[in-house]
Amino acid sequence: MNVLVVVSHPRKDSLTFQAADRFLQGLTEAGHDVEILDLHGIGFDPILRSMDEPDYTQPNQMFSPQVKTEMERLKKHDAVAFVFPLWWWHLPAMLKGYVDRVMNNGFAYGSNKLHHQKITWIALAGVTEEQMKKRNYDESITNLLNVGIADYCGVPNSNVEFLYETLDAKPEHYENLLNQAYQLGVKYDKDIP
Repeated sequence: MNVLVVVSHPRKDSLTFQAADRFLQGLTEAGHDVEILDLHGIGFDPILRSMDEPDYTQPNQMFSPQVKTEMERLKKHDAVAFVFPLWWWHLPAMLKGYVDRVMNNGFAYGSNKLHHQKITWIALAGVTEEQMKKRNYDESITNLLNVGIADYCGVPNSNVEFLYETLDAKPEHYENLLNQAYQLGVKYDKDIP
């Protein structure tokens, strides 16, 4: 499988990037082809401007050059994985802007849908699993990403994976989180019918 891994974090030395690297390692060892997209590294502009605003009256909307480039990048892959920190119980602004601009009407939903076999969302959460479940944040986030975005864009195989307690400074805990990310890569396509 050819997998695009989209990473959203402003620092390359972050735990988010370390998890993405280990996930990529697992994907590669499982025989997948991978491309990493560092949204901050390419200077992606997350602001939805008028040229990229969904126009439901146009059957073939024209988009900005940056959005067209990213749409073409998505077309080259069978699957997508997003790796990001969970901020305010949601996607970081950079990744939300990517979804808003690139996964646009006429390309990802509406008259066309995404062709991808799978989307995986790897969310790094500073809280414990119990804290996440306390007010059903885990269910809300999972529903938003799997149903509100992936399913709406025509991708029925979508899963959300949480890496918990990312603020725990113990090296052995970080290694456990990185091993989780690695295993997600190794077992990436095992649940696709």
